[in-house]
Order: sequence, then C-alpha cells, then structure tokens
Amino acid sequence: RSGKLTPSQVAKNIIAVLEDSDKSTPPLRAIVQWDQEQIMLMAEASTVRYRNKCTLSYLDGIPVCLKEEFKVVPYHHRVGTVYLGTEPETEDATVAKKLREAGAIIIGVSNMHELGTGTTGCNPNRYHKIPRNPYKPNHFTGGSSSGSAAAVAAGLCPVAIGTDGGGSVRIPASFCGVVGLKGTFGRISCHGSLPLSYSTVSVGPICTSVADAAIVYSILAEPDPLYPYGLKQPKATLSDMCAPDLKGLKLGVDWTFFKVPDAVCALPVLYSAVEHLQSLGASVVEVSLPEIEEVRVAHVICILSEMRDFLQPDFNKHFQEMNLETRANLALASQFTALDYITANRQRTRSMRFLQEIFTSVNCILTPAVACTAPRIYESDLLTGSSDLSFTARSMRFMQLGNFTGIPGLVVPIGYSAAGLPINFQVMAKWWDEAVLLRIGLKLEQFRYQTKKPSIYYDILA
Repeated sequence: RSGKLTPSQVAKNIIAVLEDSDKSTPPLRAIVQWDQEQIMLMAEASTVRYRNKCTLSYLDGIPVCLKEEFKVVPYHHRVGTVYLGTEPETEDATVAKKLREAGAIIIGVSNMHELGTGTTGCNPNRYHKIPRNPYKPNHFTGGSSSGSAAAVAAGLCPVAIGTDGGGSVRIPASFCGVVGLKGTFGRISCHGSLPLSYSTVSVGPICTSVADAAIVYSILAEPDPLYPYGLKQPKATLSDMCAPDLKGLKLGVDWTFFKVPDAVCALPVLYSAVEHLQSLGASVVEVSLPEIEEVRVAHVICILSEMRDFLQPDFNKHFQEMNLETRANLALASQFTALDYITANRQRTRSMRFLQEIFTSVNCILTPAVACTAPRIYESDLLTGSSDLSFTARSMRFMQLGNFTGIPGLVVPIGYSAAGLPINFQVMAKWWDEAVLLRIGLKLEQFRYQTKKPSIYYDILA
C-alpha cells in the first residue's frame, strides 16, 4: 500500500527464484508447473489496482500456489502422475477461481505425492521428482501436499492450497515448520480437484502464519453450488480470534493418546506448549478419545476403498505408468470388501457421536501434530520411490480422527528437534468451529521463542 514495492517487482523476483530453485543442487521441486507470462499478467493487473487504490481483497498481489490436484488454467492437471492431464486445463477449480477473483497471483501448481497415496511426498516420476525439505534438503517434505509446504517454507509464496484426506495438508506443514489448516469437511469447495476420496478429503491453506491462514480461510470458506457437501454450512466467522487471552476456553487432552512412544525427544516441548496455553487462562480437561485403534483402521478402509473405486479405470489402464508405491497401495485397497466398508462407516457414526459428547465439555482437542520429524531421503528413493507402511501409520496417528469424522484441525510450529527439524502442535475443534482453532493458534505461535531460517530460503521482497 505504501508504494515502496509493487506486485510486478515481487513477481519478477519470484520468476528469478523459480528458475534458481529448479537449477539448485538438489533442485527444490516445490513448484512443478509455472508460466512467466501468466505470473506477470496477474501481477501487472494488481499493480494497477494498487496504484488506483481499488484492490480486490487482502490477497490482492499476494503470490499463491495450488497443489496439482486442482485444475488451474493453463496448467496440466496431472495430480502427481505422468498419464493424467495430457492437455492444458481450460477451467479453474473453485478455489483457483476465488483466488483469482481476490486478486492473488497464482505462481504455478505445486508438486504432490502421486494421486495423494502417501505421506512422504516421494514422487520419483519424470514430471515431478522429489521435493526437498527447506530445513534439511536430504529429508522429505511430507505429503501429499508436498510442494505446497516446501514452497511456503522456502519463501516462494506465503500461501499455498492443499487437500487433506489423511493428513495431506497438516503432515507436510508440520515437517516443513509452517501453519496448515484442514477445514471442516465441506467447508471449502473441492470442486475441480480430482475426487480421490469423497468422504475424507478437506481443502485448506498452508501459510507462513496463523493470521495469513485466517485471511485465506475467510476468503475461501463458503458454500459452492457445484459442491453439495458444503451447501448447508453456517457462515464462516473469525469471532474472538484476536481476544487478548484464552479465558473461558476448555482444552481437551487425552494424555494416553498424546504420549507418542517414538517421539520422546519432542514431548517436553509439546507439554510446555500446553502449559503456555494454560498460562493464558485456558483450562486443560482430561478427555478420553474412545476406539482410536478402530478409527485408525476404519479411516484406512474408507479412504483406500474410495480411492480404489475412483481409480479403477486408471489401475486397469495405467498400472505400468504408476509409481511402485501407488500400485502397492491400490492393490492392498482391492482386498477390502463391501462388508469392510459398511462396518467402517458404522464406526464413523459411532466416532462422530463420541466427539459430539466430548465437545459439550471442551472447546477443542490438543494433540501433537505428527509422531515423528521429517524422515531422511535415501538414494534408492530417488529412483524407485519409497514404501514404508509403519512410517505412514506413524505419520497419520494424530491426523485420522479429523479426516474420518470431518472435524477441522490446525497445525502450528512450536519448536525444533535436536537435529534442527521442525515440530508442530495440533488443535482440533468441533465441526464448523475453525474460529476457535485460529484463536488458539495465534497464541500457540507466541510460544515459539525463535524461528530458525530454513537452509533453502528465498526472500522475494528483497
């Protein structure tokens, strides 16, 4: 607004940075498709609006990227594969359209785990390659919104949009030390993204700060006639988000679930974060999350069965073109029966009822974000990919409840491991109550006494 900098200048910096990040050793591989002309067109239009003092929204002139799972004109809708999106897109997904209408500058589409079938972000195919964690380039970013989190952490853009069916926004945000919000199921339109799993996937922003996530959420969260699941939603608000303290809020913790067997190193910082929230006037209430193991199994049955169903033609026709891990996961999914799927959905009804009761006595549920820090990349991963089911299960431990029941979740960076890898904290709330997540998230952000600069970092304002 001061005129010291224009969106056009920032866009030129971003183009230089995108070229540099692709040529670095190893390449960052955060943004996999971008177009200089498109970026400059949007930036120049925004520059004129700033000059004439008629900006469209808080996002006017702000660089954003979208996960390749969304249709974005004029890019290829590959969804992490080599065989989809053979022609450039001619129609935007609803979120891409809304970002354009808000004046945001779409700098391209971001890398992702092939068809969203994993939590590492490992995608060795020729169009994608493996995105690198800006904190430690020999570690994974997490997935499946891998490039989105890497782009934000490395400074390419302060906002990226991802999808989350089993932690796919919150895991990479946590591994890359940035903020990730999974909206309530149906809150932000999925229209124009590949419908891989229709009952578990929510859309949400990955951002540098909680305030940024709140701004993006307030612009994207509303009913879309093209997306029936979100039509009956209450109006999105940011009520009490900036309250000076957390007085009156009850924070639910299931300590048995909270204690992660293999993350002993992270537990002290996680406990301190809970104490920090208490010091601001919130009270901690012990809760019991029932049937967590059943939730875990039922979520896997639901998400994999739905993906297997939707990808049946691909599995038959493009099996040889898929990564080995994708083939293995879809082959595993084909072992589930109709009876398994029905039983899993009965579990969903039970779990939602348990949560309804829990949310009568607490405003939110606190958990660690991920039960481990970002894993290492090995040479073989670059060639053949990676498949480690025990890691997948560990990384999804605190994610599945939100995907299975549709409640919203927010992850916020709170510190670093001894090896310098980010550690995030998660807050979940009842359906449609993203406002309380953002309120608590703002206070959690103040807990982290230092922000370490990633080893791959670009200052696009310089």
